[in-house]
Amino acid sequence: MSESSPEAEVTVILPDGTELPVSEGATVEDAAYEIGPGLGDDTVAGVIDGELVDKQARVSDRANLEIVTEGSDEYLDVLRHSTAHVFAQALQRVFPEAELAIGPPTEDGFYYDVAGVNLDESHLETIQTEMQEIIAADYDIERVERSREEAFETVESNRFKREILNEEAAGEDPVTFYVQDGWEDLCQGPHVDSTGEIGAVELLNISASYWRGDENNTQLTRVTGTAFESERDLQKYLEMREEAQERDHRKLGQEMDLFSIPTVTGPGLPLYHPNGKTILRELEEFVNNLNREAGYDQVETPHVFRTELWKQSGHYDNYEDDMFLLDVNDEEYGLKPMNCPGHATIFDQRSWSYRELPMRYFENGKVYRKEQRGELSGLSRVWAFTIDDGHLFARQEQIEQEVRSVMDLIFEVIETFDLEVEVSLATRPDKSVGSDEIWESAERQLREVLETENHEFDLEPGDGAFYGPKIDFSFEDALGRTWDGPTVQLDFNMPERFDLTYTGQDNEDHRPVMIHRALYGSYERFFMVLIEHFNGNFPLWLAPNQVRILPVSDNSLGYAHRVKNALDEAGFRVEVEDHDWTVGRKIRQAHDDRLPYMLIVGDDEEEAQTVSVRDRFEREADNVNLETFLNHLIEEREQKRLKPDFIWLSG
Repeated sequence: MSESSPEAEVTVILPDGTELPVSEGATVEDAAYEIGPGLGDDTVAGVIDGELVDKQARVSDRANLEIVTEGSDEYLDVLRHSTAHVFAQALQRVFPEAELAIGPPTEDGFYYDVAGVNLDESHLETIQTEMQEIIAADYDIERVERSREEAFETVESNRFKREILNEEAAGEDPVTFYVQDGWEDLCQGPHVDSTGEIGAVELLNISASYWRGDENNTQLTRVTGTAFESERDLQKYLEMREEAQERDHRKLGQEMDLFSIPTVTGPGLPLYHPNGKTILRELEEFVNNLNREAGYDQVETPHVFRTELWKQSGHYDNYEDDMFLLDVNDEEYGLKPMNCPGHATIFDQRSWSYRELPMRYFENGKVYRKEQRGELSGLSRVWAFTIDDGHLFARQEQIEQEVRSVMDLIFEVIETFDLEVEVSLATRPDKSVGSDEIWESAERQLREVLETENHEFDLEPGDGAFYGPKIDFSFEDALGRTWDGPTVQLDFNMPERFDLTYTGQDNEDHRPVMIHRALYGSYERFFMVLIEHFNGNFPLWLAPNQVRILPVSDNSLGYAHRVKNALDEAGFRVEVEDHDWTVGRKIRQAHDDRLPYMLIVGDDEEEAQTVSVRDRFEREADNVNLETFLNHLIEEREQKRLKPDFIWLSG
């Protein structure tokens, strides 16, 4: 327990809203003991105003405080952070010349970036064995404070740690280190009390990275691993990871000929093959219809604008480092990182009456953001991507209804694909534009919509866009992983910057509110989610090839093509398998190609003018009337069913 003056007190706010008075200078652990001795003994760390901190961190007056114990959601982050230190200690036992950069916890585990050592996959087993010895030894993990002068002496030989002291830890005095068995690392923490608390660990892979994620900086080696409280939890994760690798959209994209990202075309610039473009076209048609039915007008803006537009919108100051900038006749242009300034400019080209609002625009707009190469990964993070963008210009009193309408569209998308979602309210970031009053009003209105509609949501402090707060939807796929998806954002700033107005009922000029929204998020990431969620087994309406006809022999090719023509006329994507293969091989190939339906035709089917139906779940039905099957296909497509059914064959 820390010593403090009994006369001075501060008050912290607990998660249930309770106010807890504690001594000035009290730590998270002190506050836990004030609540109860059992909680004090169990305290591992704390969360102060949304930030995970060491249990020895001091609390301030009116701070929001959450106590972290082994049962808390944050506990795994603490455990994995400590495992990163165990890895670093083990690495330097095996390779004393290794120079440590950073080693944070991640959503699935941890990584550590290192330099000065040539590592490959063959070294992982040796390092992991050393880690297990450190864990078995159950070394105490001690938090040590040092003056800045002592800290610089400690990390004198490590250029990365010195830079951290000069930048992230600039002005901090004292500086914290964590020590275990004489080995130490500069770190803010938090950590568990001893290495023995780490129940199970696995090193996963080695990859390249760059210091601070900047490819112009030193190239590093990144070792990724994971840790859990128990071996059982670890094995469960590894099984899920193995399944995720089987569903990896990059692997399936190649197998199904959906897309490619060749080196010759540049990183993060996907090429969509006919199969992939077919799926994207269906997705686009679906969302376009939703937009039109909801009263949106489609617009189109160019890929490049003068940077004057981006300076006016505020994107230049906030996105300059992420923009592709061009010099055209001594004038600076930029590939658009967002569609919204173009839509604001369209709105600004004429005068508006209050009666005409809300005005709703939508565009499937390609945008470009210069992500660091080390962060690019398949379709999940690219340089060029398409947003199913929508922007609404509304009166203040229309905000609540318009946000509700947008959320209705988003939930229609979610329900169509049977996706689970998590909803969060993202508030003002450190780097933002606009007054406190504007931000408070925007955040309040979004919160009221969520609460009125009884939507469960998490608060994400500081994760809003630079121009306004937002409601984010994260998709949870079939493996329980989450991905960024749709969003709805209030923006009181861009209308101000573009001096957008409408004439009110009082014949005076008024400022509209701009609402940004996307129903998928980006097509690229949504496509990735669907590939992995369905494991390539797309529902009928999305499948690149919906039906494959398998003639028993060449004698049945004529009838197979007549069946194909009938399905073609109804707008289905159909092909005839005309390889000189056995029927069994044709069925196996169609199954491997993830066809929703196979139609087997031979002499008997031709004579009866029927087909034998087989679906991807290996269910079969013989002598099915072709018109009956066609009507079923039409119904399944129109209803956008996710799985075929054989109910239509009953009787």
